[in-house]
Order: sequence, then structure tokens, then C-alpha cells
Amino acid sequence: MSFKITRRDFFRRMGIFFASIFALQYKYNEISKVFAGDSGALKSARPGGPPFRVTEIEPIPTRVLGKTEIKVTSFGLGGEGILRTYGRMREAVAVINKALDLGVTYFDTAPAYSQSQDYYGEAIQGRRKDIFLASKTHDRTRDGSLRLLEDSLRRLQTDHLDLWQFHDLRTAEDLDAIFSKGGVLEAAQEAKAKGLIRFIGITGHYNPQILLEAMRRFSFDTVMCSVNAGDVHYLPSKDTVIPEARNQNMGIIAMKVLARGNILIKGGIETAEQAISYVLNLPVSVVIIGCNTPEEVEENVRIVKTFQGLSEKEMERLESLTERYFWDANYFKAQ
Repeated sequence: MSFKITRRDFFRRMGIFFASIFALQYKYNEISKVFAGDSGALKSARPGGPPFRVTEIEPIPTRVLGKTEIKVTSFGLGGEGILRTYGRMREAVAVINKALDLGVTYFDTAPAYSQSQDYYGEAIQGRRKDIFLASKTHDRTRDGSLRLLEDSLRRLQTDHLDLWQFHDLRTAEDLDAIFSKGGVLEAAQEAKAKGLIRFIGITGHYNPQILLEAMRRFSFDTVMCSVNAGDVHYLPSKDTVIPEARNQNMGIIAMKVLARGNILIKGGIETAEQAISYVLNLPVSVVIIGCNTPEEVEENVRIVKTFQGLSEKEMERLESLTERYFWDANYFKAQ
């Protein structure tokens, strides 16, 4: 059997074919408008909804890290989560690489954080110049801290740290030790003179008065303190450490923002976006958050990119939500 097609049928069928192509293209363009803005960033399919993934086109907002005058991203990768483990190199490196790929510049670690420094050493090769790398020493002596610093540089596979911090100051005895002859402050000053570190900081998540006393005794570059929406109810940093750090033009690094998830409960602070936005609304330089997966990194980046600021009324509302479980949100302040 043979089929014959007339000239009229040929042009009619070709017209239908091209019309279908144009219709499909139009439908594709309309669907794309739902998911993409002018920049190409994926957006929500419903008004006010979250995006499906983070765009790499829009940069992460930055803030100045106090007197260091270094601009860092407002979200930094913390040393908790998958990084505070042993034997999880593949998963940890994936998290670090996701942060690097999305443009995060502040990265936190410490000798006390299990194999965290080894994970970073593997991940940041070839990208070290693009980041601000912070580590710590929990030793209170000069000699012990210099040994820790040497080990940190070896494991991180770098020749210097951007920030070296005296880790977890809790007691008056800690202060007496670090400022005494042969104390860690001597190590930090020597290391800075040799170019092994650029800046010196302190950290503490228990008693803000200890940090305030340390800040009175020496002009540190940065302070890392615990702050979240439950902080105001017990030994708050919000009304003590943060104002004084601003007076001294210190970089302010906010930790315990999610309190390892303890701040997120039904009927209280229910979303990471609420918890992170609360802290971003304070005059901090960077919020550091430990992540378990690349998806958590993406979500945190999305939150800081879309942060618009909170009213005083909304800040007070979020604080009031944590009042009934303030101890869970401040578990790390237990001595």
C-alpha cells in the first residue's frame, strides 16, 4: 500500500508541527518563570515558599570581622556536625566542598573537634587562599599550645591560620593561666610575630563574665560567644559580651545558634530560619553552624541570603517562645 501526500497536506502538517514546537517552548518558558527569577535563581512554586535549591549566582552577604577588617560571609561552617567525627572523610569533605562551592568563606575547627582538622586539610587544597580559616587551642600553656598549633598546621595542610583562639574559657583559673608567664598568650604573640597566625581570639559558652574579664585584660581581635533566642533567659551574651565587643571593635562570632537542634521544638522556635534570623538580627559578624549534610549547608546559605531583618517586636516574640524551655536552649552553659 502506498500513501500519497498533496502539497496542501504537506504544508498543513508542517504548520501543525512548528505550532506544536512553539507551544511547547512557550509552556517551558512559563514554567521556568515560576522557578527562576531574572538572575536564574530557582524560586518557590508558591508565593512565600522556600526555594528548591540555593543559587550560586547571588553571593552570600558579608560582614566585617571587627578590627581584623576582613569581610567574611555571614554564615560560616562550624566545627560540629559531621566534622566532629572520626573516619567520615568522604561525608565530611562533601559538606566542606558544598560550603566552598556556595561561596562560604569562614571555616571553623579545633583540635578538640575529633578529626575535623584532617577533613579540612583534605578539602581545602587549592582553595586555601579563598577562605578565612580559624582554629583553637584548649591548652593554657605556651609550650603545649605551640605544639597544638604545629599539629593543627600539619593536619590542615596550611602554613598559617587566619585566626587562633583560646578555646572554651570558663573560670578565673583559666584566665590566670593564659595571662601568666609561660601562658598561651605568649604562644599566640610569638606565633603572630612568625606569621603562623594572623589574629588572636577567645571563645566561651558558659559565663559571659569570664569573657568580659579576658577582654578587659587584653585587646583581642575576636570573641566567639554562645547566642540564640533562649540566651536572654540565663547568663546572656546578648546584653553583656556583644555590646562590649562592639565597643572594642572586636569581630563577634556567634555559636550555639541552633543549640544542636535543642532550640527547635513544636510550639517554640520551630524552624532553623527563625533561629538563625534571630541571631543575624544582632550585631554579630558571622554565625557558625555545624552541618551533617550538604543539604543542610544549602539551607543555611539560603536563609542568610534571604534574611531581611526582624522588628524589635518579632525579636521579643521569639525570645518569649523559648522561655518555657530555656534550659534546653542553654544546655551548654552547664559547668
